[in-house]
Amino acid sequence: IDERGPVGAETTAPIHASAPLFVDQSTESAILVTGIKVIDLLAPYAKGGKIGLFGGAGVGKTVLIQELINNIAKGHGGTSVFAGVGERTREGNDLYHEFLDAGVIAKDADGNPTSEGSKVALVYGQMNEPPGARARVALSGLTIAEYFRDVEGQDVLFFVDNIFRFTQAGSEVSALLGRIPSAVGYQPTLSTDMGALQERITSTNKGSITSVQAIYVPADDLTDPAPATSFAHLDATTVLNRAISELGIYPAVDPLDSTSRVLEPRTVGQEHYDTARAVQSLLQRYKSLQDIIAILGMDELSEEDKVTVARARKIQKFLSQPFHVA
Repeated sequence: IDERGPVGAETTAPIHASAPLFVDQSTESAILVTGIKVIDLLAPYAKGGKIGLFGGAGVGKTVLIQELINNIAKGHGGTSVFAGVGERTREGNDLYHEFLDAGVIAKDADGNPTSEGSKVALVYGQMNEPPGARARVALSGLTIAEYFRDVEGQDVLFFVDNIFRFTQAGSEVSALLGRIPSAVGYQPTLSTDMGALQERITSTNKGSITSVQAIYVPADDLTDPAPATSFAHLDATTVLNRAISELGIYPAVDPLDSTSRVLEPRTVGQEHYDTARAVQSLLQRYKSLQDIIAILGMDELSEEDKVTVARARKIQKFLSQPFHVA
């Protein structure tokens, strides 16, 4: 990728490995502070959790990923691993150069990229690669993340773009092996393949791997077996909304559609929980008033509703923020 020749390595590790033993897994529920207000308040990430990132083209998925990598590097001293599974070569190239410009990938005195001081490892298997390679890229990236967790004791952020392509590649391999396909033509081992990958993403007594997975939903059908299988493993969802990005509010995270299992008083505290629910309640009321505002204008609202709209707009602005990498 970086035209620096072969990667020199002293140790190797198998990409097919078992999940950490039950006794080695951490049972503590801890929050991974990302430094992104809307996520930390309304849909917080759990350390060792799995987050689904939903969003179309051009709503800021890549920039959000870059900011998360930057903040984890600076706030936690942690490393990130990015696995590009079955996506466009151009996207991988753009991401690499954007990381160089943002300083996430360090440069030496001559201006060449160097691993010393870099905070991200990139693993790619693009669309033009054979299905066997695409099916293994996610596992290769995960093995690198496991090294940082188990050997160096770090809190690692592991990005997969796109988890659907991992399933798609597995389906192609299954067909080449002559297995009888299951529902909608997917491999009969769909749940097993997904479970083997997802179960390795967890917190242990040494460190944690928190995974952010971009999920493509074919034909917007949430009941399709591929996305439906990955939903069962998710702890949080971050939904990027084009309508919010069109208002110029970035990050364009939808505060009402994004969810998190750890948004409960026992984990985040009663004050945080009450504040988050009050914010969502206010934004929901504002959303229900938007049709009236669009047709009749603000003047037709009651005084109470006008206060609601004013507050909601202030909250929307507050939940946006400038990014270090953009």
